[in-house]
Amino acid sequence: MPARSKGSPSASPRKSAKKTASTAKPKKAPVAAETDDDESEDEYNSDALDDSDGEKTKKRKRKPEIKKKIRSPKKKKSDDTDDEFDLEDGQEFVGVVVQAPKTGLVPAGQISQNTFDFLQKLRLPECNDRQWFKLHDPVFRQAEKEWKDFIEVFTDLLIEVDDEIPPLPPKDVIHRIYRDTRFSNNKTPYKTGFSASFSRSGRKGVFAFFKPGNESLIAAGAWCPGKNELATLRSNIQRDSSRLRRMITEPTFVKYFGEPKPGARRNIFGRDDELKVAPKGIPKTHEDIDLLKCRSFAVSYQFTDKQVLAPDFKNTLSEMVGIVMPFVHCLNDMMTVPPDAEEDADDE
Repeated sequence: MPARSKGSPSASPRKSAKKTASTAKPKKAPVAAETDDDESEDEYNSDALDDSDGEKTKKRKRKPEIKKKIRSPKKKKSDDTDDEFDLEDGQEFVGVVVQAPKTGLVPAGQISQNTFDFLQKLRLPECNDRQWFKLHDPVFRQAEKEWKDFIEVFTDLLIEVDDEIPPLPPKDVIHRIYRDTRFSNNKTPYKTGFSASFSRSGRKGVFAFFKPGNESLIAAGAWCPGKNELATLRSNIQRDSSRLRRMITEPTFVKYFGEPKPGARRNIFGRDDELKVAPKGIPKTHEDIDLLKCRSFAVSYQFTDKQVLAPDFKNTLSEMVGIVMPFVHCLNDMMTVPPDAEEDADDE
């Protein structure tokens, strides 16, 4: 302990220090606080320092320790998350972003196994989740680009088969992978396949859907047309159904889509929305009652995964479009041209 001032032995330490500073020259002993900056930190932390010495307390005031912030590494090979990241208070480890595969890539106009593997995982509840999807965003972006490239190449083949389909860019014909869950009991946020639609009006007519598990398909026709379109279509069927009958009974059409017979799901019949009784105002004995009970006029054909992954699948798909094209054109005419207009044209 440093010696107290002799001037006032009964005074408190703080008052003694003041008096000494004002009436007498300061002794050299307290000047120890002004030593070089190289003095060890242990000296400042020593219990030997006298906190009652006011002058020393001011000069030897302990500086707050400044901790250097260590940046957590961006990427490490170790799977041990405790050693891998230096997390601050309140932070929580959520996962590592999965990079897109470097192998198994295919040229534009083909579908790869990588894309099917990604879509296959979306069928699992633990993967059809926003957090999982965010961590696999690079994989999704690669699969999405592959799908867009396929659609771009396929569109060029498509317009050669059907000149009514405009050469639209992929972004105008493909569908988003995000589901609309507002009015659905199924709250999974993502679809489990890629899809696109083609027609003279954009997203109608021919529909292509790619989903692993041998569930990929091509469909064509009109799904639940609007009230006015359906009324026009039924009026044209009552007037003359021969053209539509000819389309759905054509041998190649029947080969892929089945016999046009009610009672089972084949050809245009057997859809869930098909009426059980005759439409209002139409007798149940009408000769075309089977067609008039339909609410949707559509056909579909499924492909195996092996067919979809084949390098020439785009050509197989365009050939299928050539088969359904006359059927689609027939429906477009029968839904947009009122029967009275056709009769007037025939009279002229």
